[in-house]
Amino acid sequence: MLRPLLLLSALIGLLPGAEQQYVGFETFNISSCPISYYGEQYTMLNQLELTCQGMGVISGDGAGQSLYLPSVSATSRSFSACFNTFSGVDCFLYFYDDEISSNPDTCSTVYCDSVATIQTDGCHPLERCHGNNTCMFDPICTVTGPAVIDFIDQLKTVEDRCGYTLLTGSSIQNLTVVANFQERRRRDVSFLDSVTLRLQGQDHVHLEQGGIVKEGNTVLTINGSTDLGNGVEVFVDPTGVTAKVTMGSNTVSVFFDGNTAQIFLEGPGGQQPQLDGLCVNSMSLSDERRDNNSTIDCEVQYNDTADSSINCTMMTERCNLLLEEPFTACHNHTDPESYVNACIDTLCKYPAVDGLNCQFLEAYASDCRLRSNDTLDSWRSTAGCFPPQPFCQGRICSDHEFCAETMSGGIGCFCRAIFAFPYRSNDALGDPTVCEENSASVTVVGCLLEEKGIDYTMLHLNDPTCTGQRDELDHMVTFSFNSSNTCGTEVMANNSQLIYMNSIVGNNSVSDNITRQDQVYIDFSCVFTQPDVNTVTFRIKDSSVIEKITSGTWNYTLTMKAYTDAGRTQAVDSNTEVQLNQLIWVQLETDGLDDGLVALVTDSCWATDQAESLRYNLIVDGCANPDDQTVNVVGNGAGTSNYFSFHMFQFSRSAGDIHLHCKLNLCGNLNQTCTPNCNGASRRRRSAKLKYEDEAPAFISMTWTH
Repeated sequence: MLRPLLLLSALIGLLPGAEQQYVGFETFNISSCPISYYGEQYTMLNQLELTCQGMGVISGDGAGQSLYLPSVSATSRSFSACFNTFSGVDCFLYFYDDEISSNPDTCSTVYCDSVATIQTDGCHPLERCHGNNTCMFDPICTVTGPAVIDFIDQLKTVEDRCGYTLLTGSSIQNLTVVANFQERRRRDVSFLDSVTLRLQGQDHVHLEQGGIVKEGNTVLTINGSTDLGNGVEVFVDPTGVTAKVTMGSNTVSVFFDGNTAQIFLEGPGGQQPQLDGLCVNSMSLSDERRDNNSTIDCEVQYNDTADSSINCTMMTERCNLLLEEPFTACHNHTDPESYVNACIDTLCKYPAVDGLNCQFLEAYASDCRLRSNDTLDSWRSTAGCFPPQPFCQGRICSDHEFCAETMSGGIGCFCRAIFAFPYRSNDALGDPTVCEENSASVTVVGCLLEEKGIDYTMLHLNDPTCTGQRDELDHMVTFSFNSSNTCGTEVMANNSQLIYMNSIVGNNSVSDNITRQDQVYIDFSCVFTQPDVNTVTFRIKDSSVIEKITSGTWNYTLTMKAYTDAGRTQAVDSNTEVQLNQLIWVQLETDGLDDGLVALVTDSCWATDQAESLRYNLIVDGCANPDDQTVNVVGNGAGTSNYFSFHMFQFSRSAGDIHLHCKLNLCGNLNQTCTPNCNGASRRRRSAKLKYEDEAPAFISMTWTH
């Protein structure tokens, strides 16, 4: 009889229309709802000294009204009960773990627990009901600005410009999803810049701003969707790009619109996959940090001056719109707290430009849409936000730039803060002028021009035909002039200096009276100091060089001598000082040849340094080097001697001795011409009519030192 008493002590019936709470020892009349238990009917219920555990009770008419006893305590000899009226007279008794009701459409079950309380069971917090009591694992992770809002709506904030693992693990063993963060207008606030899918056995897939998709370093052209193989598909539409990776029973979808990424994992319910990364449960950012392959240490922290134009109170009010209608429709399944905190943290230190004042609201609405059928269509009009537009589609910016909206409402590539900092600190638009001997150039930064609304195609030097050349990779714009095209350069002399001056100017006028763009006028100049005259003298080691030559039937002597006058009367000897650029005559003369039968032809002469690693031609194919206007050859092939002249020189990369070499041949001049033809563009001698008596040429060399 003890068991019925224990159970009956937990069941109390009330008359219709009553609702009460009782504390203490009471006897209750339940004749209006008598309880039959083990063949015995009970109409009175007494509070007894007992312990009632492991069971619970409920009574009702099926309309949802009930009465139950949450707890009974023998120690305190008292109990508290919550009673609800019911309209019928049917009473139901439930034991521990008994199912009270279930709804397959919501995958929910109501049951009685071990402490006599009504509990509702359903899908795991990371699962969602797909009807017919089927739960599917489908959590969502959102990354926007510097914020990572993980699968359980916890907030993690990235403060540097590194890559971070969002999702990895044995359940998706062939895939690791990485978020790459970069700075934009401020050095101390990072933003999600791209998403990388690292795939084992194939090139990584990069999702970048403007709907750009790269496989490895190759930019893919995608019309709608593309199958990359190994279960990887990529979809592009005006709102962004989605990469979908299927691995067995699990599918990972990564959406990126240029500002916000959402990682959506789908798999079978009833089991928790083995996963890691910031989207799961990692509380330490450093554990998930990855190198961004940047030349600048991604972990370096910066502190920029606070933006005094930001009204944090106003920004907080805007972020708190997520706590109001129509967003409240999402609160039961998408916690807004992390989105609100991320929004406030960012907008209180970064200006609300580039659509940032709507970015966190858009991210929350997108999360809500993925978790339910509620599209929250009215939120944009409430918050003053426009529907999503194709953002920077197809616009490729360089590594030191990011894509954003221009002042005129278009899109452009703007400078990242770290790259632009040295220029802004010096109030400069570009690099210092590069001055060379016969040319000068200046390079301006394309993204700095973009920020000021300046069209580089409207800029030119003093000569309007001299425009800037834009590098398609880094978008730097270079203006230059040289001695062939001075582009309106002005030359001024100032004592010992020569100053070359030019300017970059713009044609931005709307009319003769007004303009709507910054006026561009950038002076740049090159200053050359006229050098002191440093005399370099050369001395010939030997006053003359004499070679004994045996050539077939001819035995003769070949002599090379140098002179300082055109009449070749002032011979150069070892004591003669020869200056740079001084005109020198070199004579080649034979002794022992019959000038009626044979002529001396100087085929070539050239100079080398001591190691013969440097060479400079004076005579080529019997003619003066056409690139050196100081060389003049006289009497070549007309007799048994000839000479040539040139201006003295030295090798730029060598201060050592200069060796002068000549190659000579003999030509039988009986009834034929031995003089090389040095006229015309080709400057070739008539070699077909020349006949050398001996195929073995003669060589002779002279050495100069200083």
